[in-house]
Amino acid sequence: MSSLQRGFTLIEVMVVVVILGILAAVIVPNVIGKDEQARITTTKSSLASIANALEMYRLDNHKYPTTQEGLEALVTKPASAKVFPDGGYLKSLPNDAWDNPFQYVSPGHGGKKYDIYSFGPDGQEGGEGENADIYQK
Repeated sequence: MSSLQRGFTLIEVMVVVVILGILAAVIVPNVIGKDEQARITTTKSSLASIANALEMYRLDNHKYPTTQEGLEALVTKPASAKVFPDGGYLKSLPNDAWDNPFQYVSPGHGGKKYDIYSFGPDGQEGGEGENADIYQK
């Protein structure tokens, strides 16, 4: 055999495997769980968009849609609306990041004009921690 053979020694391969293991140990914990936080952030952004559309509706009609009219009043003209732009205030009603519809109550709790919220990851009212409902502030 020639002394010019090329290749990696077992030590070199093991060093690369150890380095990859260390990188995985550092990076993976920081990445796992970020998808749920991204969904929460997306849901909060959608809530803010709906709140802006509700404010535009109020400016045009001097009131918010009733609970019975719901958020659909932002897409389809309700009978009580005096002014309604072509195309509505929203093109369509978004769902939260878990593909569940947003909830709307008018008047809201604690003297607020309305409440819009998502049931969060579990899709059920209430919940704690990661499963807590997400409200528009």
